[in-house]
Amino acid sequence: MGVFSTLMGNASSSDPNKLKDKLLDILFEDEEVVFAFSYVRDIILFTSYRIMFTDKQGVSGKKESIESIPYRSVVRFSIETKGVFDLDSEFKIWISGKDSPIESKLSGDKNILELQRFLGEKVCKK
Repeated sequence: MGVFSTLMGNASSSDPNKLKDKLLDILFEDEEVVFAFSYVRDIILFTSYRIMFTDKQGVSGKKESIESIPYRSVVRFSIETKGVFDLDSEFKIWISGKDSPIESKLSGDKNILELQRFLGEKVCKK
């Protein structure tokens, strides 16, 4: 179900330690990746300083777009846990200056409550 779910547009958890080599060029010296979710080629990162969305573009994937959002820009967020018939979790993040939230579905992710706690600490304890 993992590959099928990813192809349907749902991200799945990734081990942040396995991504370190890929991220050396974009992370700060003391920045740690706390949560990582990946699609086929794209990654969503929650680090100690910011939320990052990497978007591989083109057929070869050599071109990459990286959006970096500091936690101080997050005005609110929500999570939705999976249910009996709905096997996907979801998070929404509203950014200052944007009307619509950034949304992502996670394929039945067990880390969604940990992500909620982490976001709460980063956003609400400013």
